[in-house]
Amino acid sequence: MSILVMAGQLMLSLSILIVLHEMGHFLPARWFKTRVEKFYLFFDPWFSLLRFKKGDTEYGLGWLPLGGYVKIAGMIDESFDTEQMKQPPQPWEFRSKPAWQRLIMMLGGVTVNFILGFLILGMVLFTWGEMFIPNAKITNGIAVDSLGKDLGLRNGDHLLKVGDAPFTEFNDRLVVRGIVIDKARTLTVRRDGNEVVIPVSAEWVDILSRYENKSNWLFTARIPFIVFKTDPKGPAAKAGIKAGDTILSVNGMEISFYDQYQQEFQPKPNQVLQLRVARGRDTLEKQVTTNAEGKILLLTPSLLNMYTPEKKSFSLGEALPAGFSNGFGFLGDQFKAFGMMFSGQIKASESLGGFGSIASMYGDVWNWERFWRMTAILSLILAFMNLLPIPALDGGHVLFLLYEMVSGRKPSDKFMEIATMTGFILILALVLFANGLDILRLFK
Repeated sequence: MSILVMAGQLMLSLSILIVLHEMGHFLPARWFKTRVEKFYLFFDPWFSLLRFKKGDTEYGLGWLPLGGYVKIAGMIDESFDTEQMKQPPQPWEFRSKPAWQRLIMMLGGVTVNFILGFLILGMVLFTWGEMFIPNAKITNGIAVDSLGKDLGLRNGDHLLKVGDAPFTEFNDRLVVRGIVIDKARTLTVRRDGNEVVIPVSAEWVDILSRYENKSNWLFTARIPFIVFKTDPKGPAAKAGIKAGDTILSVNGMEISFYDQYQQEFQPKPNQVLQLRVARGRDTLEKQVTTNAEGKILLLTPSLLNMYTPEKKSFSLGEALPAGFSNGFGFLGDQFKAFGMMFSGQIKASESLGGFGSIASMYGDVWNWERFWRMTAILSLILAFMNLLPIPALDGGHVLFLLYEMVSGRKPSDKFMEIATMTGFILILALVLFANGLDILRLFK
């Protein structure tokens, strides 16, 4: 069921974005009295699921959900309708229009995606606001995972700065972004009352951008060893441990935080642990025997159980500029990431993902805030990717039109046909490569 939820969210997002992107081409074409022969959501090789004709345009639903298209008369595109191009130009055809009009038609799709992405991000802020946990609230410091420990962080550290940027919102993803995108080479922490600067070597850009580490956390808040929940059939519950109890010591060693228990004790199967427990005003002694996996099956509070996030609300006048700022920042990160990929600092095989990777980012529970935020991000990514100067993409057509406007010479139809076919093969190879990576990751 979770797979269906993720796939359903991705399909709905793509449908919205593709239709509006193609409308960005369709409407300028109509304004400039250019005939649009087809308008399709998804591709329709060999057959379509639904189609009808209105005026000069056939509208339809294809069966291959890799995109969509409008077929503009007199234009060499992914339809490769070369027979039409052999006929004399007609006044309603794309090739008969001035270069500036053709440029507007080509830029229409990405323009819609850019505007849509910024607008949705703004409306998300207006509707749901922005939730965050101030770093100042994390008074007990951090509890590090193995990745954070390798980076040089320690349990109990209070993170102060990532590079030169103050660490004000408690979120380990901001540290990852700071190191990978902003190339932060130091982390500043308060440790045992002293300010300590931790050097971060350049190799961490590669380590943190690896696909295998994308879901691995560096740290979370240090949580007191308070019992939030026990498994009714687990060792802790059978020994009489209850929700709300505080574990004070294990086998005579005083314990204040759950990470201390994890660090100091590596319980073995069927091992007896002597626990001193605080319950209200009482102090109790409990004996717990670990299960066959060496666990006692209790949960401590999560970050959100311990700390109530603060909400920053936005008026409509504040939300729209903030949405633009967030979207522009995201695009800036994409430019940096692409540059690092081309320079070899980030491996394409670790950073790219297909439809499976994208769908997983929506989550296995339908959440409208996350859905619209992901739709906005996907809209900006589609705009960015479509602007790349690759033939068969909008950016390729724009590049050739700019060349024509500057030089006064129009590329030949044969050149455009070969360039478009080359670009189409390149894009298809990239799609297969990205989705192939997803398949390979399933078997790792």
